[in-house]
Amino acid sequence: MTTVRLPNTDRTLSDYTLSAPGDFTIDRGAELPRIAYSAAHVVADPLADVDPWLEPALDWEATVQYRHYLWDLGLGVAEAMDTAQRGMGLDWATTQDLIRHVLDAAKDRPNALIASGCGTDHLDPDPNLTVDDIIRAYEEQMDFIEGLGGRLIIMASRALTACAKSPDDYARVYDRVLSQAREPVMIHWLGEMFDPALEGYWGRADHYEAMDVCLGILSNNAAKVDGVKVSLLDKEKEIVMRRRLPDGVRMYTGDDFNYPELIAGDEEGYSHALLGIFDAIAPAASAALHAMGRGDMTAYNQILEPTVPLSRHMFKAPTRFYKTGVVFMAYLNGHQDHFILVGGQESCRSLTHLAELFRLADKAGLLRDPEMAASRMNTVLKLHGLEG
Repeated sequence: MTTVRLPNTDRTLSDYTLSAPGDFTIDRGAELPRIAYSAAHVVADPLADVDPWLEPALDWEATVQYRHYLWDLGLGVAEAMDTAQRGMGLDWATTQDLIRHVLDAAKDRPNALIASGCGTDHLDPDPNLTVDDIIRAYEEQMDFIEGLGGRLIIMASRALTACAKSPDDYARVYDRVLSQAREPVMIHWLGEMFDPALEGYWGRADHYEAMDVCLGILSNNAAKVDGVKVSLLDKEKEIVMRRRLPDGVRMYTGDDFNYPELIAGDEEGYSHALLGIFDAIAPAASAALHAMGRGDMTAYNQILEPTVPLSRHMFKAPTRFYKTGVVFMAYLNGHQDHFILVGGQESCRSLTHLAELFRLADKAGLLRDPEMAASRMNTVLKLHGLEG
């Protein structure tokens, strides 16, 4: 058995013995009972001669390979979302290269599910911007993605939040953008817990009042909307909204705290998935959904329940720093050779946070090679002055 000496929050050290990896069985030919996207992280290039805080540099081979890994598990890829550090280190120029690379990779996989984030992040938020400025910014990104044959996820806009005077401004922007979409899109309502700059989105501070605004926009444009991804970390709000959606509009859960229950659903419906945590727990997510497809809800719950403490830890406040944990998991599991993030954001979480993440990942059976994971954890400990 493999043992690692890990730090605790009281500044002590204690031995932790790893368990065996989980057995996440999937039938690669089976269709999943829910549409399931993983928002995917990007792999930084640690050898690029750049100033990391100022200029992103990606390892394209490793980044694309990780998308193939997700596709192999039967999951879709939600590209260029906040999990890819969109708005937190990844600029629009690099995002364009990312979308181009991944859409090219998807061409060799006719059944690959992929959609790409379309936003306004090339605009600096400014109250002096106009609604027309926001529309033009969305149109620029829309034209680029659709020009490559990509599907759209309409991301929340910091710039719109900064300049909108009322809910009518949101309606005008979304009505215009949706009217031009070539095929139905997903709309992403990203809460302020993920991005403080988005507080008051839809022109209302109260989430239920904001929900009314969003639902009005969805109803007016239902033919152009595949679904809405709600990331509020509040299952009751998602369920309320899910029950009020226009016919034909799907709910995609973005709730990284309550996803097993929301995906399972209730007598009145269920949520599909577009989740950042699926990047970190991809084998478990796939195996659980395959179990659901077989009608084995006991297995579904047994697989996913141990992942919830890991997800809640990874997405704890400040939630926007969850990307550090996602990349740490990829490093522990050998999907990349280093624990470096775009913008140097490997430093966004403490060593004790990473140590607890390691424990929780092991308890969920998500460390696929315990010896490798322990070795890599020890490397991180040594870099922080501990021998492990």
